[in-house]
Amino acid sequence: MTLAIETARAWIRQGRAELPLPGSGDTAARWHALRQLGRENLPAARMVEAHVDAAAICAELALDQAPERDSLWGVWAAEPPSPVLHARSSGGQWKLTGTKPWCSGAGQATHALVTARAEQGPRLFAVQLDQPGVSVGELRWASAGMAETATGEMHFDDVPADPAGEPSGYLERAGFWHGGIGVANCWWGGAQGLLDILHSTVAASARLQQNPHTMAHLGACLAWDATITGAFNNAAEDLDAAPADLAAARGRAYALRSMAERACTDVIQRFGRALGALPFARDAQAADRIQDLQVYIRQSHAESDDAELARLALADCEQGES
Repeated sequence: MTLAIETARAWIRQGRAELPLPGSGDTAARWHALRQLGRENLPAARMVEAHVDAAAICAELALDQAPERDSLWGVWAAEPPSPVLHARSSGGQWKLTGTKPWCSGAGQATHALVTARAEQGPRLFAVQLDQPGVSVGELRWASAGMAETATGEMHFDDVPADPAGEPSGYLERAGFWHGGIGVANCWWGGAQGLLDILHSTVAASARLQQNPHTMAHLGACLAWDATITGAFNNAAEDLDAAPADLAAARGRAYALRSMAERACTDVIQRFGRALGALPFARDAQAADRIQDLQVYIRQSHAESDDAELARLALADCEQGES
């Protein structure tokens, strides 16, 4: 078990994964907690984020199962063209067969919510991972960034699973988009961790404080922190006011994720420009955090999501004019 997953399990046992549900009236506290976890340990936060997202999904879909303190849940919903995980029903029992890629916590998670292709279309299933027929594939991960999440393929051979919601129901709900913003809060927590290192390094060095460029980079990062954190807090209030509004949830998620990803990218660049090569070469914490954050923010679909946000805005304009 990797150190990050051990840390995630410890946080869950300590109750740090017991957060208010999205839209329950205290979404700001939920997102603040996720940012704080990312600030401390980004790969561990990524694991806990999936666990708490699974808890929210189980509550929203009224599943009999729910994450507990002695468990670690994954949400494995990547759907590339291949490999494929199939689900079939026989005699009232659903079973999974095939391979699921991009599974964080492969071989370490106790349970997962996993999407599979069924006769009526893609569908979400809850599966216990200590059953016969579940095995771990090769963990092919070339980058040091986020390697601690043990992300790889999981193989299923006729494994019993419980359906979670209706076909295509996983994507067709506001909660899917609320979860996407939770991920972005972890991203920003990772950037806040970098900002902590930058701030403390400058505070301890009179030489750096006399460098106007270093001070400008620190000031710009502090401005990002005020802006992004404020945007999340404002969005939490809007979400709590209308948690089931699917259109608002989709647009909100696209906008916040885009802004957070751009801010993280700028913080990474400014960190290096402010401090030079030294922290990359000599500070293991800084070097790890930069590598982790660079990989994690690539969960953003970047220009693809920005284009979708533009399409949504144009469609709203056309609807308003009709």
